[in-house]
Amino acid sequence: MDALNRQILSILQEDGRISTTDLAAQVGLSLSSCHRRVRDLEQSGAIERYRAVISPEAVGLNFEALVFATMARTDVETLEAFEQAVMDEPSIVMAQRLFGDPDYMFRVFAKDLTHYQELFDTRLTAIPGVQRLTSTLVMKRLGTDHSVPLHS
Repeated sequence: MDALNRQILSILQEDGRISTTDLAAQVGLSLSSCHRRVRDLEQSGAIERYRAVISPEAVGLNFEALVFATMARTDVETLEAFEQAVMDEPSIVMAQRLFGDPDYMFRVFAKDLTHYQELFDTRLTAIPGVQRLTSTLVMKRLGTDHSVPLHS
């Protein structure tokens, strides 16, 4: 990964819709060289995907919680079933397996407290293998999702 690829990634991370022409101008490459580098970055997996970042509030999701899950068992079958159920739950927008206690953390969006309570009681507690769930309510988000640091 050379400095030019890092510069391309940094620009795309901030504006995934930038035209290849504008990107090439910003990094000082010809259009064809820039296009080739972006294609190579995509094929190598350095660029995983492109997406739009949606404001949760704009679509009526005004409530956010961080949920911590402690597992009753940590055998492979239980963890696979748990992880699949988490990935299948649309209200869970981010999930991570952790070292130590708790075992997992996930970020959940809901319309409001009542909707979250219903979701917690009916769907989150039904995820297989869970011993205990605890929630921390998000008071305020600081900025947007952070970019991956691309310093050399």
